[in-house]
Amino acid sequence: MVSLAFDGVGARYAKRAVLDDIHTPTFFGGQIVALLGPNAAGKSTLFRRVLGLVNGEGEVRLEGATAERPIAYMPQETRVDAVLTVYESVLLARMQGRRLKVSAADLEAVDRAIDELGIQALTARDIGDLSGGQRQLVSAAQALVQSPDVLLLDEPTSALDLHRQIALLSVLRRLATERGMLIVVALHDLGHALRFTDQAMVLADGTLKACGPTQAVVTPELLRDIYRVEGRIERCSRGQPLLVVDGAL
Repeated sequence: MVSLAFDGVGARYAKRAVLDDIHTPTFFGGQIVALLGPNAAGKSTLFRRVLGLVNGEGEVRLEGATAERPIAYMPQETRVDAVLTVYESVLLARMQGRRLKVSAADLEAVDRAIDELGIQALTARDIGDLSGGQRQLVSAAQALVQSPDVLLLDEPTSALDLHRQIALLSVLRRLATERGMLIVVALHDLGHALRFTDQAMVLADGTLKACGPTQAVVTPELLRDIYRVEGRIERCSRGQPLLVVDGAL
């Protein structure tokens, strides 16, 4: 089983420290980990640190990976300049770093990723002609088609309507369980985090403010101290946690 942990991890751009001394317990395959925090907290930088795109102190410990490319990443920015159809762009993501010959298994993986995200109707369209939300779903398919052990998603629901947000997060929940994939997803919607994720990391000002089971991390104190709102956690009729925000401080 794949696992990921952070041991004193920092990150720097030139001489400027962006992350400092991030320590976490070990996260395991089958879990979805919410990466929470206000804007400019360091969430995107943490993803870049995992990918080795920025330098810094400490160690990112990835163990038990079995995939050819163990980590796939969906960035927050989904704008593209290439003139490709949706199908071609997902296939290109599948083949990146692989042999040039496309196999039947590669085509099956592309079809499966497209089907899982419900974007079959977009396959023949040029990716540059899509809306922001449609491009976001295609970007998610480009990450999923790589069949990684660890999937990093940077605000994958920011351009989606509510129906598509829930659909995407439901797919991620199922894939984590079925494939034993470890998924780390940056979210601003704490209600979605409570509903769909197992663990949560909270960043603010480049430091880790809280880490643990999501329902233990998202508390009225967190809302007040990190997000500067008054709120509470209630239970809906089916027992699921429900975030209620009363007002800004």
